[in-house]
Amino acid sequence: MHAMHLMKSAALMAALGLSATSAIAQEVTLRFQHFVSPASANPTYFMQPWADAIEEQSNGRIKVELYPFMQLGGSAPSQYDLIRDGAIDGGWVIPGYQPNRFPEAEAMELPFMTSKSGEEASAAAWEFTQEYLMDDFADVHLIAAHMHGPGIVHKRGAPVETVEDFEGLKLRGPSRAATLLLEELGATPIGMPVPQFPEALSRGVVDGGVITWEMSPSLKLDELTDSHTDVAGDQALYNLYFIWAMNKDVYEGMPDDLRAIIDANSGMMASRWAGRAHDTGDVVGRDVMAADGNEIAQLSEVETDRIKALGAEVTATWIAEMDAKGYDGAALVASAQAAVAANRAAE
Repeated sequence: MHAMHLMKSAALMAALGLSATSAIAQEVTLRFQHFVSPASANPTYFMQPWADAIEEQSNGRIKVELYPFMQLGGSAPSQYDLIRDGAIDGGWVIPGYQPNRFPEAEAMELPFMTSKSGEEASAAAWEFTQEYLMDDFADVHLIAAHMHGPGIVHKRGAPVETVEDFEGLKLRGPSRAATLLLEELGATPIGMPVPQFPEALSRGVVDGGVITWEMSPSLKLDELTDSHTDVAGDQALYNLYFIWAMNKDVYEGMPDDLRAIIDANSGMMASRWAGRAHDTGDVVGRDVMAADGNEIAQLSEVETDRIKALGAEVTATWIAEMDAKGYDGAALVASAQAAVAANRAAE
């Protein structure tokens, strides 16, 4: 009887010119993946509210499921390929986790390139992306490009106070630009994705590393480190470039009205939103570290200027490397600086 009922339903749908797939194509579930704790800033203040907005604006016809800690499989560095290949519908990508694959994006990550406002830096990142990176990301559908707030030096023991204090420290870095700077400072940089950082600290593989305030609580840096140091002034020691993207075929296969809802929550507004999430989380994270009795420090202006001089050498080396690869390194740096300046002026 049940089988007969199904056959009748199928016959009726065929008579109406419908197929089983077209009848349910209006209801879309999107599985987005990231590699950090759901309690950290971007998932809390951007990803979940973004998913909620999509669901609400589509009257529940789009559901966005968020999977933290790479629960759908793969590793953080492979995230871009997982999205491109359709293993997941979308997710959060740090292009710098695949060094040399997206070299132009590194311009935004150079020392002292951005201000300490994640939102300002993210507005600049979106503009820079529109100018230079859409070809690089052509095989996914880009929703947002953003940066975080200031990168902080977290370490066991006393805070760094001078350039000389970096000498010999084994420090985790997230990207090529960050590790180049750490090397210039005399540290031994160890590049690793964020999920590996706490274990590396607890096992003594690293003495510390650079990461944001907002990631500190979820990584238990209040327990695993003793001091947290920022540079003086309003420019970030370094920054990290992220994208929020979805599979191109999945996006293009959605009905026009549902695609429009994704579009309405994309671009500059989504990029600023993602950056603002980091700013919100930075305040919380810094307070958690301070409440636990850890030392919160800031380098002097004199020492910060010494680091800026070393950072300028990193940038000069990067420009030469880019020129050797056939890019115009100086133009990339100038464009990134112009985007940053324009979006600081607009505040």
